Amino acid sequence: MIVGAHRTEAEDEMVRLGEYSPGFDPARFALHERFFVHDVREWVRSRLGVMLPADRTAVAGVSASAEFALAMAMRHPNLYGTVFAASPGAGYRPPSVMLSPLPRTYLAAGSLEPFFLENATRWAEAMRAAGADIVMRQRAGDHGDPFWQAEFVRMVGWAFGSSGTPCPQA
Repeated sequence: MIVGAHRTEAEDEMVRLGEYSPGFDPARFALHERFFVHDVREWVRSRLGVMLPADRTAVAGVSASAEFALAMAMRHPNLYGTVFAASPGAGYRPPSVMLSPLPRTYLAAGSLEPFFLENATRWAEAMRAAGADIVMRQRAGDHGDPFWQAEFVRMVGWAFGSSGTPCPQA
């Protein structure tokens, strides 16, 4: 089951960044974190009758929402055992001290988006150094939906497929 929390179209990009990255607007981020961690999970429980353990729950995002996914997985490892982050922005960076347990993490970025590739690599190296289970994929592509859609299928296969290994390259 995939539950998506779609963002509203904000005219001011800084509003959305404030919700997704704790460094931009800590108060706005805290409100959004509460909404995501408590309200969305309660909605899923009450409407769909589902509450999965962390090892069967992933948090995912692309670009700025990949930062948010990383933040949620790092701040709530008891809820999210896996994180998918495609082309993460650099507003939220790896903490200097990683808490345990670390989520299983699948990072991806395109060879045609060097800023985002650099940040995904930064996360992969920091988490790998802390002992996390990491997949880091650099693929031909740029910052956009076709690249992310193709990689999402691989992410889900890696996390929840029967073999636990990344899906073959397509």
